[in-house]
Amino acid sequence: MSAPEPTTASHQNYRRSLGTIALTAVGLGSIIGSGWLFGAERAAKLAGPAAILAWVIGAAVALVIALTYSELGSMFPKAGGMVRYGQYSHGSLAGYLAAWANWIAIVSVIPGEATASVQYMSSWHFGWAHQLYNGTELTGSGVALASVLLLVYFALNWFAITLFAKTNTAITVFKVVVPVLTASALLYSHFDSHNLTGHGGFAPNGWNSVFTAVATSGIVWAYNGFQSPLNLAGEARNPGRSLPKAVISSILIALVIYIALQVAFLGALPHDTVAKGWSSLSFNSPLADLATTWGLNWLALVLYSDAFISPSGTGMIYAATTSRMIQGVQENGQLPSIFGRVDRKTGVPRPALVLNLFIAFAFLAVFRGWGSLASIVSVATVISYITGPVAVMSLRRLAPDLPRPVRLRAMPVIAPIAMVFGSLVLYWARWPLTGKVIILMAAGLPIWAWYELRKPWEVLKPHLKAGVWMVGYLVVMAGVSWAGSKQYGGQGYLPEGLDLVVVAALGLAFYYWGVRSAWANPSLDAVRAELAAQPAADEPEGAVAARV
Repeated sequence: MSAPEPTTASHQNYRRSLGTIALTAVGLGSIIGSGWLFGAERAAKLAGPAAILAWVIGAAVALVIALTYSELGSMFPKAGGMVRYGQYSHGSLAGYLAAWANWIAIVSVIPGEATASVQYMSSWHFGWAHQLYNGTELTGSGVALASVLLLVYFALNWFAITLFAKTNTAITVFKVVVPVLTASALLYSHFDSHNLTGHGGFAPNGWNSVFTAVATSGIVWAYNGFQSPLNLAGEARNPGRSLPKAVISSILIALVIYIALQVAFLGALPHDTVAKGWSSLSFNSPLADLATTWGLNWLALVLYSDAFISPSGTGMIYAATTSRMIQGVQENGQLPSIFGRVDRKTGVPRPALVLNLFIAFAFLAVFRGWGSLASIVSVATVISYITGPVAVMSLRRLAPDLPRPVRLRAMPVIAPIAMVFGSLVLYWARWPLTGKVIILMAAGLPIWAWYELRKPWEVLKPHLKAGVWMVGYLVVMAGVSWAGSKQYGGQGYLPEGLDLVVVAALGLAFYYWGVRSAWANPSLDAVRAELAAQPAADEPEGAVAARV
């Protein structure tokens, strides 16, 4: 008798085995990755003590945007959800651009986490370890070791989602304990309060540097982990209840941890180091180096160990979520069918997993330093964010009848604010970085063109009409970034202060244009029919939808 076919193109082979705790662990485990190892130093280098506020601003931005995606995730509990919502509300062009931006932002994190582990390892007191990192980027041997770590991340995802969940929950517990222990030990061993007010004051480089720190120092990189539970929605037991809890809880818990780490880092800096200027900060292993400075050798050893565990846990999560994203893009009709196959026995989209492994190798070969990857990932992340606010209100207009386990009464206010926040963070990233990443977004259009331009004009036209707002948004934002104030790398045609008003106004204008452009496209019709055919998700008796 012939063996049964091991794979299928249907997402129905996913196992709904993840509860609220497991999904929260996924979100928190994604947020607490390499960002906590390097983010405090990079933020302080840009903003000085005001880096503390940069983490608060970053959390506020992430939380507002996450609220829009929580409603969408509960509506459409499908694997790779983040790459689907724009397709449902605006069709193929806007949907593909959003999916491409989101995928680039997430898949590039995986080599970034491996890079972080190897960079910390280079501080070990062994000659071979010092050869892994040259102070700017990984060397050949460093890249080879990081490649091995990539293979480990993907191997742990190859077998089953239950193995992933058990492994990740255990790793996340460790990842939370070590940062808390680090902050506590540094605060106890040495805290120079003069570091918070002296050496140029609380914001020595001005408030524009605080905003740039939000965009490029790894803060957006870190908080972007909130979307991991949404991408695993197809494997959630009760997505309507567990997704919003997991997303919001992971952001708030991480905020407390990151503020504690930032304060501890600032207070533990030796006076001589800070006296040279905040921009002169330069550590290979920031927190471990400070631990050694104050005689906390045991903490340094713990940090060197955690430099493998924390980034590896995040890399493992993103290896899982990006494979679901690729499977979602395939279901949108913009990748070959092989990438939509899900292994019937394990519930893992293995072809998509392999594709992401090769892409991760490519990013590792080109971007060998954590800092360069963090900047690119952060800007690509912000571009991917703009879909959520527009899609959530568009779908309220187009599909008011669809069930919404999470429905926020304040969403008509939250959504435009989220769009403004996302636009501001994109501008804060500074020219020319904004322009470079926007060009990277355009690099994915040939794939879309291959699948879409062969369609008859009467079929293609509404997709183009509904997506032109997003193309215009990217072009206009690149132009504003170029013409903006010199404090954000621009030509100075827009003075400081007025530039932020212009960016906010443009964000609102494109938000309303985007909402008005949405249309009841075939993807929305298909998912509406699919949801109608599925039995209602298991809800405890008496449970109610979240409405605030």
